Amino acid sequence: MNIPQHIVLFPDGNRRWAKQKGITSFDGHQQGYKNIVDFAQWCKIKGVKVLTAFGFSTENWNRSPEEVEYLMRLIDKGLSESLPRFQAENIKVKIIGQKERLPEFVQKTVYNIEEETKNNTNLHLNLAVSYGGKWDILQAVKKIVEDKVLPEKVDEALFESYLSTAGLPNPDLVIRAGGEMRLSNFVLWQAAYSELYFSPKLWPDFTEQDLDLALAEFDARTRRFGK
Repeated sequence: MNIPQHIVLFPDGNRRWAKQKGITSFDGHQQGYKNIVDFAQWCKIKGVKVLTAFGFSTENWNRSPEEVEYLMRLIDKGLSESLPRFQAENIKVKIIGQKERLPEFVQKTVYNIEEETKNNTNLHLNLAVSYGGKWDILQAVKKIVEDKVLPEKVDEALFESYLSTAGLPNPDLVIRAGGEMRLSNFVLWQAAYSELYFSPKLWPDFTEQDLDLALAEFDARTRRFGK
């Protein structure tokens, strides 16, 4: 089977799942985070090398202060509690996004988990926090301008070296759970030629068997890259 080297994941539907269960949206987010950690392990076992998962978007700051506060604490708690598992599974963790915008306690946890896992090699897990595809492109442009790069020197390879995913292969497969069919301002540049797979399942219900279905669909497709 042709296994994608880089998967992008939209873990969508946590709040809708919680509403169906008659529990709080906070409980839905918590179950959703646990499933991301499991998903990373499934990917590692199947030979995927890079996983980029949507954790919190630049637009999510517009949610209620109570939900934002909860999500920040969930990210902090989830990363801290998952560190032993990431180490045992040899998973490297990197947070991409506006780190400076995060609460100080989250920034400390992010720094610690990146340091502790930086030499791990089985899977590279990007967790996008306060991330947006348009932001990523704009911050790359600003850095290029700051570095005074001559216009004739700017090509796709150079531009990609300024993105938050610099040094990693572009995603082969984008998986979105939850029934929505859009990119929602995520890895807009990087996903230019990614295969897209949409699952109707709400994210907390997404299983390893659902991943297998997505991988089988990917294997059956012919990628032409515009040729």
